[in-house]
Amino acid sequence: MLTRKQSDLLRFINERLKETGVPPSFDEMKDALDLRSKSGIHRLILALEERGFIRRLPNRARALEVLRLPESSTPSAPNRARKFSPNVIEGSLGRVRPLQEREENNENQQVAIPVMGRIAAGTPISAIQSRSHTISLPPDLLSNGEHFALEVRGDSMIEAGILDGDTVVIKKQDQAESGDIVVALIDDEEATLKRLRKRGASIALEAANPAYETRIFGPDRVRIQGKLISLVRRY
Repeated sequence: MLTRKQSDLLRFINERLKETGVPPSFDEMKDALDLRSKSGIHRLILALEERGFIRRLPNRARALEVLRLPESSTPSAPNRARKFSPNVIEGSLGRVRPLQEREENNENQQVAIPVMGRIAAGTPISAIQSRSHTISLPPDLLSNGEHFALEVRGDSMIEAGILDGDTVVIKKQDQAESGDIVVALIDDEEATLKRLRKRGASIALEAANPAYETRIFGPDRVRIQGKLISLVRRY
């Protein structure tokens, strides 16, 4: 499964190749996806290449070949990329019903939570991907609503007790309070796990490791994907 921006870029490249026989330049791709820098395009190209959707031809400038398209692709190329919004919950998977409803039905069975790939507790990595597997948790470790889990990579949250290799359980929501540990999507491109601090009109993503600097963004650059509520660690 591709992120929305990866899918949009793939379709844009494919349409340009069909129309002109020449792949678009990085500047054209940046403008088409409304990104701020060409480094974002470079990351998207690498992700598409790693997933086997495109191939870069050696010793040729701007040489890209589309190997395949996602099954859900449509033939029209985007004029402007739509904002990426991971659809991380399918049906009732990861949804916890209110306690009263469970008690009335004499139910307290474990809940299957979808694990949606990896999240960086350090330098941001690619945004949330498709579900890889599920974990089962008792409802007491969850709250009402929808949940997903992510495997942690990195050490920037170690002083908050979050270690490399842990699995964090996230309640899906788009708002959080200052001080909450959240999954934040930066520039609709990359996701990271950090403590949220609101500083006037700005948003700070704060590490729990003095080796990492706090990063500050304008409010239009950060979108909250969910709030940390539980952690799973295997020994």
